[in-house]
Amino acid sequence: MSDMERLHRIKYMIQARKSVPKQAFLDELEISDATFKRDLEYLRSRMNASIVYDRYSGGYQFENPQDAEKTELPGLWFTEKEATALVLMQHLLSSLDQGGLIGPHIEPLTAIIDGILGQSETTAKELRKRIKVLGMGSRKNSIENFAEIGAALLKRNRLDVAYYSKGKDELTQRVISPQRLIFYRENWYLDAYCHLRKELRSFAVDGIRKAVLTNESADEVSEKQAQAHFAESYGIFSGKATQRAKLRFTPKHARWVATEKWHGQQVGSFDKEGFYVLEFDYNQDPELIMDIMKHGSGVEVLGPASLKSRVKAELEKALGSYR
Repeated sequence: MSDMERLHRIKYMIQARKSVPKQAFLDELEISDATFKRDLEYLRSRMNASIVYDRYSGGYQFENPQDAEKTELPGLWFTEKEATALVLMQHLLSSLDQGGLIGPHIEPLTAIIDGILGQSETTAKELRKRIKVLGMGSRKNSIENFAEIGAALLKRNRLDVAYYSKGKDELTQRVISPQRLIFYRENWYLDAYCHLRKELRSFAVDGIRKAVLTNESADEVSEKQAQAHFAESYGIFSGKATQRAKLRFTPKHARWVATEKWHGQQVGSFDKEGFYVLEFDYNQDPELIMDIMKHGSGVEVLGPASLKSRVKAELEKALGSYR
């Protein structure tokens, strides 16, 4: 019997019998007097269980009968392995959220999670110390509008937002119908129907300078429709794919690229010389060009001609900076 299961048994015994002598705990749970004292202290201090010893009945009971129902023991429904997985999941989520969008909202859960493993040989603190998640390229996000965005998603209401586009360097006011939050490449994006542009768009959350929750119901977009719209193109840029990219990677770079997912519907294969040819559809190319350029001489753009020209122009600009 694990520590978690034993604590649950103690609570259940008191709840069912109203008053339980200490010897009953020791016999039925097959534990020592020291272990029982430690468990009792844990229930009182960590779980706020109002368990007292009643001299008249000669046993332990809840101070008030109603306290038994109010005393919830988080994590006692988990085995130690499941509780450990919960700690790892919470740590991973916190590590991924370098922008601080959801971290402050899940901090209250940390104490509960720590309490789950409070009596384990492997503490939550020790587990977190042994795991490191390195986030690269994340942007510092503000949590000012996160509550509004979350409320709009759950209540299915529209948002009136002031949105700054880095690409166009302009601030626009628009009403959007939020559909879903996306965590992509260390940053948060909001997929929404834009009532200004009359189409689905992806908005960088750090670009939403102000968000006001309205009383107007959001326009609903089916999951199938949203998936078809956003998954068809490359990267975070949405819209119907209009071109197909064809890239050829050297055998050395193919060792990594062949196992990477660049696009949900990509097609890749090795040629006779060991080069890896990757094909997929796309709509806009800014993100695609950045991904191509990071491979330097390890990749060649075979098509389309417009993409090849743009990559060549960017490389020439870069070379010009070193002349």
